[in-house]
Amino acid sequence: MRNDEMKRLARRETLLKLAATGALGAGGMMGFMQRALAGGSLPATPGFRHVKGPVTVNNQRATLGQPIRPGQTVTTGPGGETIYILGPDAFIQRENTRVSFDDSTGIGIVRILTGKILGVFGKGNRQIVTGTATIGIRGTGCYIEAEEARTYFCLCYGDAELTPNADPAKKEILHTEHHDKPMYIGNQAGATLMSAAGVINHTDAELTLLENSVGRWPPFHGKNYK
Repeated sequence: MRNDEMKRLARRETLLKLAATGALGAGGMMGFMQRALAGGSLPATPGFRHVKGPVTVNNQRATLGQPIRPGQTVTTGPGGETIYILGPDAFIQRENTRVSFDDSTGIGIVRILTGKILGVFGKGNRQIVTGTATIGIRGTGCYIEAEEARTYFCLCYGDAELTPNADPAKKEILHTEHHDKPMYIGNQAGATLMSAAGVINHTDAELTLLENSVGRWPPFHGKNYK
């Protein structure tokens, strides 16, 4: 059996196990996973792979299979949810979230204007921008909740350079293996500028789903994390 076929079957087996345990939750995301399994492999085609509820691209309704390109803005309304692939990167965007993509500077920039998004990123430099922080990343997985007054950031694995907008001198270089240092980044300099947080609203099963959708495994795969 060819190596790529073995990898495809291994990813399929993992998703079957996740489906059996309900690890990926109910509703639309389960439908996405069931379609992937029914097709015999995980979809790796760029674009929208799952659309539930109100989802738009540049204020036009998004459809399954529609490509997404730099320069576009993806918005989910109440009850909306979407999974999409952009190059080597994949995202789960929660409801009431607005995200724009830009590569005009030569670095892929993800602007999270408001809301919640889980992303996995391939090789190469990326920059995540929220109202309170600028985060340089490279080949990582991370979850973000962006509000006007603060940003929740969990570097699920990989490396990041986190700069709080209110006090750039407090820049931190982060390396994590498994959700080691989630934090809040506020919008005012001082003792509460950056504070510790817990792991919220995202799972290893979702990270596995995203990485598998672009032909990769998360680095924690096969390790016994609790």
